[in-house]
Amino acid sequence: MTEPGDGDAPADLQLTSAEWSMWQAFRNGSTCDLHIGDPARDDPHGQHLWGPERRVRARVVALLLLDGPLPQPGRVAALQLTGAYITDTLDVAGGTIKPFVELRDCRFEAEVVLPESHFTTLRMENCAIPRLEAARLHTEGDLHLPRCVVHSGIRLTDAQIGTDLMLNQTVVHKDRQGRSVMADGLTVAQDLQAEMMESYGELSLRGATIGVSLSLRGSRLCNPFGRRALNAPQLTVERTLYLTAAGLANSPFSSGMTPPYGIGIGQTPSRGTRMQRFECEGGMRLDDGRFGDAVDFENARFIMEADQELSLRRIQTPELRFLGERPQRGRVILSGARVVNLIDKSASWPGLGGLWMAGFAYETLIPRGHFPLALRLEWVAAATPEYAPEPYEMLAASLRSTGEDADAREVLLAKQRRRRETLPLAAKLWGFLQDWTVAYGYRPGRAAVWMAVLWAIGTLYFSMSPPPPLKAGEAPPWNPYLYSLDLLLPVIDLNQGAAWKPDGGAQWVAAVLILAGWVLATTVAAGASRLLRRQ
Repeated sequence: MTEPGDGDAPADLQLTSAEWSMWQAFRNGSTCDLHIGDPARDDPHGQHLWGPERRVRARVVALLLLDGPLPQPGRVAALQLTGAYITDTLDVAGGTIKPFVELRDCRFEAEVVLPESHFTTLRMENCAIPRLEAARLHTEGDLHLPRCVVHSGIRLTDAQIGTDLMLNQTVVHKDRQGRSVMADGLTVAQDLQAEMMESYGELSLRGATIGVSLSLRGSRLCNPFGRRALNAPQLTVERTLYLTAAGLANSPFSSGMTPPYGIGIGQTPSRGTRMQRFECEGGMRLDDGRFGDAVDFENARFIMEADQELSLRRIQTPELRFLGERPQRGRVILSGARVVNLIDKSASWPGLGGLWMAGFAYETLIPRGHFPLALRLEWVAAATPEYAPEPYEMLAASLRSTGEDADAREVLLAKQRRRRETLPLAAKLWGFLQDWTVAYGYRPGRAAVWMAVLWAIGTLYFSMSPPPPLKAGEAPPWNPYLYSLDLLLPVIDLNQGAAWKPDGGAQWVAAVLILAGWVLATTVAAGASRLLRRQ
């Protein structure tokens, strides 16, 4: 290092012209631009070779970052390098880097090694990087990696980002373990923006904590090498997880600039804007996640194999927006999840056997588009290949809470019919009788209709064939209306049934009326009991 007050580089470094320019720009806090002015040749991801006029050694860059010269009087030292080819391995592991660092359109010959280092702000934009190793990295400000192409994965395990982590339009390929981004235990104080990102491998965010929102709008996660494209159990997002579409025509990235917060939330695309949906090829695991505002799947597409899952087991969020494209294969798992508002479309849910939601609790259903009760019952049936009462009871409770009592009764009736399929033959026959007569008590008006019909039949019959009195001279005046009603009502005594002695065909008619009365009374009582228990 040079002596205090001396800004010249050590003689043994033997700086090249490009390195000398970088050294002086560092002291001035200005940008060292090594572009040659040809967009094709300046593209760090292109096929053109970069000559010695653009090469800087990683050793010199590390010296500037860790123990650089004093700035020029009245200036703040900063490393702002554009269009450079950084040779060898840039290794500042465990170091404390105080200057502001911004690398644009750079090409790295070898991996970038940053474990346990401390930065104020680190921005690497549109760079070609073989691998980024940054476990337990600490930044006071942002970590920006937009539009970078990383060929062998990013490691951010247990990293702590002071403000925002930006991965917009980044392309990341898998490492030797099949992971594109390993960020287990990551902590981001504000937003994690990974919009229109391309991930080829497993994106792992196990136990990560995001202080504001996590946005994967318009991103493509592809992992044909393993079970999951996104593996993020126990993820905590204080506000919203966005797995939605992004507009391209009016995207802030189209200008070549990376804004602080990417695409605006709820932004309405202008006419003619092409939308790029979020796409996940492979399974997704968000088990035990906590989301402060919502989990948004609007226009999302999931491409899964039969043994892969979109797993939302035991997540907790005030709002789940399940508005994506229906998965053709795989399973959607909502077992044990807890949400307040479920916003969904009938066309978004998988069919029979593709949905599991045992123990799934929600309070309010907010359907988007046409979602009648018949389709909602098919939704529950798809989640219960084998009979389970909880999904029916949860749906009925949600409908009842919004004042849709008639629909709630229809759901509970459907539950009884599904339950009947699991019963032995005798119980099935009894169930069919209850269903046919009073719909398990959920349509009590049917009992009154049956009672009126039987009363009319009995009255007509006994008007034409009155029975003789049981004891001559002691019977009350004959009244076929009261006699038929006394036979039908199993508990109330109108002092008519016991006074007369039917015989022959009249005896059979009386028996039928008595049995029918008991059946109707029993089924109505059973239905009333269910309603009183709020089932």
